[in-house]
Amino acid sequence: MKQATLQLETLTCPSCITKIEGALKNLDGVDKESAKISFNSSKVKLAFDEDVVSLDEIANSIDKLGYEVLKSSAR
Repeated sequence: MKQATLQLETLTCPSCITKIEGALKNLDGVDKESAKISFNSSKVKLAFDEDVVSLDEIANSIDKLGYEVLKSSAR
């Protein structure tokens, strides 16, 4: 499993977090327990299996919800 951090545009409400976390938990290859979002920093941290889903696919799923991913990194 790879660890990733994605910097999002500023989140405006707690329901944004619920919406994004729900979408990430439904993505194959994302560790369901690891997907956490910090409202104050607008950062997503998660673990994912790069053989199943790419970091670009994860970012695209967030973009489709209407939230811009400003920066992403994986290790």
